[in-house]
Amino acid sequence: MTNSTKANISSLLIAYYSLSLMFIGTLLNVLTFFILCRPKFLNLKERPALIYIRTFVIIDVFMLFGWNFDHYTKPIYGFTLYTVTTASCKFAWFLNYFTPQTSAWLRVLISLDRYVSLTRLHRTWFSRSRNALIMISCVISFFVLLNIHLPVLACYYEVDGLINVNARSYQITPIWDWVNLVMYNCVPFVLMITLNSGVIYRLIRIRQQTTLQNSRIHHRTVSITSIITTFLFMIMTIPATIGFAFFVNSIDENVLLALDAMLFTYHILSFPLFLITFDEFRQEFMIMICWERNFRRIFPQFLFPTKRNTLQIAS
Repeated sequence: MTNSTKANISSLLIAYYSLSLMFIGTLLNVLTFFILCRPKFLNLKERPALIYIRTFVIIDVFMLFGWNFDHYTKPIYGFTLYTVTTASCKFAWFLNYFTPQTSAWLRVLISLDRYVSLTRLHRTWFSRSRNALIMISCVISFFVLLNIHLPVLACYYEVDGLINVNARSYQITPIWDWVNLVMYNCVPFVLMITLNSGVIYRLIRIRQQTTLQNSRIHHRTVSITSIITTFLFMIMTIPATIGFAFFVNSIDENVLLALDAMLFTYHILSFPLFLITFDEFRQEFMIMICWERNFRRIFPQFLFPTKRNTLQIAS
């Protein structure tokens, strides 16, 4: 088997893996959103962090239809969003930078919420659900403004009719890849690791206390989930962003695409992660699965009485 054949096979594997990420990731993230919208989780005064989670799982859905979509269409159909029309090109530029940056900073807010919840005896401004919505709005607005120049200035037709994906006055890459590395990976990771180190310290202190406060025990599960999320964020997203920012011309393309596939895999892990570490989430998921089966088991007893029961009633 030649190197060219191996490269083609690797490219096809990555392409169909990216396609599976779109379908499976959309299903899992939407399912996560609906489970967290069930009545059990509607008491946002107790856990405003759920507002952040609901928001980033929806953003993660849109994230799968940017570069991840291109990883499928380019080797299979020979086009990307950047090469179809200038409108799709502008949309792709904005989507590919806005969604990961916003998703990462919403995770930072969750880490901050966990830290504040475990280190303050009383509710603070940050722990109120209304203020959580304000924080989300600020994050979204900031990254819209940070990336708004991409759809405004990028992508135009050359005289030969081909689309130039850069702006007329400057080269978007690699400059914006460096910005993305800082805003999507470096700063969020430093903040998450710092805040979660404080969370770990507080959890150890609480565990050592003889009398535990119920309000803090209540937050422990989500805190542990946040810590695991931070660790996965480090090992699954940073290699791809560094590779595209600094080594795009020196590393094999399929290696970069494989790292990118790992990055997008991270953004579909919310459901299995919550299912493993979040007891209430797992219980609500099981209720959703079992409800229809139990309903069918009980309901016919009232609608369709047996002949024996009918005779007994008649007698």
